[in-house]
Amino acid sequence: MEIWINPACSKCRGALTLLDAEGADYTVRRYLDDVPSQDEIRAVLERLGLEPWDIARTQETVAKELGLREWPRDAGARERWIAALAEHPKLIQRPIITADDGSAVVGRTDEAVREAVARSRR
Repeated sequence: MEIWINPACSKCRGALTLLDAEGADYTVRRYLDDVPSQDEIRAVLERLGLEPWDIARTQETVAKELGLREWPRDAGARERWIAALAEHPKLIQRPIITADDGSAVVGRTDEAVREAVARSRR
């Protein structure tokens, strides 16, 4: 299992605490330092079953500068969104946990984190 975190994020710190409490085996990726490629973002989106605009943090300053809220949310704009997430990783929702069964969750709640742990133990 891998968890993409920003150490300054309280949701990320909470997810790590819960993973430790559950005895989960995981690796940490500080995605602001080890920025995911566009291909990695596509793969995580596939695992999440989401589109790039679903994991974009539209309240971030850079999102406002880019006018992200006004971007189309359709197949034609998908690659533009992915490129923006790769270029500005602060826009990526966090934490993202990839489970050993090939799925992934955005671990913003305890329930989502526990779901990832359960999937990794199957």
